[in-house]
Amino acid sequence: MTVVSSKKILEEALRGGYAVGAFNTSTLEATKAIINAAAKLASPVIIETSEGEFNFLDSNIIFDQVKDLSDEYGVTVALHLDHGKSLETVKKAVEARYTSVHIDASNLSYQENIELTQKVAEFAHKKNISVEGELGHISGSSEKHSEKIEINLSNLTDPGLAKEFVKETGIDILAVSIGNIHGVYTNPPELDLGRLERISKVKIPLSLHGGSGIPENQIKMAVKLGIAKVNVNTELRMAYAGELREELKAHPKEIVPYKILPEVIEEIEKVVENKIKLFGSEGKG
Repeated sequence: MTVVSSKKILEEALRGGYAVGAFNTSTLEATKAIINAAAKLASPVIIETSEGEFNFLDSNIIFDQVKDLSDEYGVTVALHLDHGKSLETVKKAVEARYTSVHIDASNLSYQENIELTQKVAEFAHKKNISVEGELGHISGSSEKHSEKIEINLSNLTDPGLAKEFVKETGIDILAVSIGNIHGVYTNPPELDLGRLERISKVKIPLSLHGGSGIPENQIKMAVKLGIAKVNVNTELRMAYAGELREELKAHPKEIVPYKILPEVIEEIEKVVENKIKLFGSEGKG
């Protein structure tokens, strides 16, 4: 299969009333697990890396890994930059043959956000790369936290500005802040679904970050209201680290990676399969 743009995958999802999982990777094991799960359930997927993950991986081979695996298993996949902070980072991702980028200028003023996002869209669209912008700020970090979620209402996406933001920037996908947060906390988030319904008037695919900690019933409602992309990272990291610790504890003398890592891959795969079924993309590949 060809590695395609997120725009193509997500516009089909929006029309079809389902969402596609955007799963982060920083290792070959995680990439294999995502592709394996997608192949098993005949689902499209988005494989993405944050700036940190992008810098850790060899940018010259990540596209080849994703393409070779997607070709082998017949999976429709997009390769996406998650939370790129600058035009320079976007350019590096495009050079590395990413098919989709997220420019996160949400820490800037509204006008500065528009200006930077617009520049990225102009650059990326010339190369047929889809662009995700962010209005409102999604806080937190992709880790397991011991404290409770605290949402700053000023960080939420303003529905009154969403249509203008999309028009001015020319983005293909809009990342929204509606009570979602990166990471897993002791209390689950409560999505502002009324706000989401008003934002959905922009008529482009919406992206929900922080999908690891959101209750399933809220995810299902959000998909009905226009969410076409759900980001999942923390749960994959927890599956990876947790199973690796268990394997090392069970086999303290084992030093051969390929005898330990298959169980790690399988554990990540289980998480991805559950998310694909929850998002409704099974059989949509």
